[in-house]
Amino acid sequence: MEKNILLPISIIISSVLLSGSWIYTTGLNAARNVEPNIKSKESTLLPDAVELPVVWGTIGAELVKTGVIDEDKFSAIYKERGAFTGDYQKLLTGQNNGKLKMTQANAGYLLNLFWALGLGNKNQILEGGEMANPAYGGPANFASTGGWTIAKGDPMDHYSRHSFVTLTPAQQLLVDKVSLGIYRPCCGNSTHFPDCNHGMAMLGLLELMASQGVSESDMWKTALAVNTFWFPDNYRTIRTYMKQKGVEWKDVNPQDILGEDYSSASGYARIASQVNSEGNEPSGSECGVDTGEPAPTQKQQSGCGI
Repeated sequence: MEKNILLPISIIISSVLLSGSWIYTTGLNAARNVEPNIKSKESTLLPDAVELPVVWGTIGAELVKTGVIDEDKFSAIYKERGAFTGDYQKLLTGQNNGKLKMTQANAGYLLNLFWALGLGNKNQILEGGEMANPAYGGPANFASTGGWTIAKGDPMDHYSRHSFVTLTPAQQLLVDKVSLGIYRPCCGNSTHFPDCNHGMAMLGLLELMASQGVSESDMWKTALAVNTFWFPDNYRTIRTYMKQKGVEWKDVNPQDILGEDYSSASGYARIASQVNSEGNEPSGSECGVDTGEPAPTQKQQSGCGI
């Protein structure tokens, strides 16, 4: 019932905000580049960097070539802030990119790249899953599609149209299974229903991992690590909750934490209400508007994840 109520709100809000660019750029100038050290800073939850188990290769260049990403529009977002680095350029147009490293500085940039991949890559989840359910008005009406304003042409011209990543039947089944179990604190849907940018980005990452032979166990671990970079305040609260229950963060089961009971908007709200805190509880993470438009309200964030 709750999920069915939230979906129309998602559709309405996304249509109202289509004129704005929802590209995630929060914190670009505040964070610093550091060397990878996955085991460092346990007390702050986030490590300095996490190496993702995927090779990026030429995918950025393919996204640009097909028009899923308009290079000029995309780079302009970061150049205006003096944040478009040589590494960013290489990920966008380079030919020999190796494994990706996510840091506190580039988490939003990688989110945008994965968002483009999830949106443009041909996959049966987009074509036959919840996004395509006519009861919700069609796939063009969601934040993850209408909000992608930096494509060449209409974003729906690229929706599930390109073969950036091709999955075997077994790999597709794995993506189906894992995507159904990964939620995000900005809304109430799983990655299998990628109606916001975080959901579409996670879908793109799952497809990339599956295509490169990453195990299911490592997919869950990676997804949790990535979610903690995209929603740091939320997962700090969840970690505090687990510690109150006598469970250290290093001992949690990623699949459990990513599930609806912890990582959905409603699950997180329940967790946050039980956490004893000296200050105010952190609010939900914004899904990323930094174009001069007013920031979305908390009600809007919980409704559709923008």
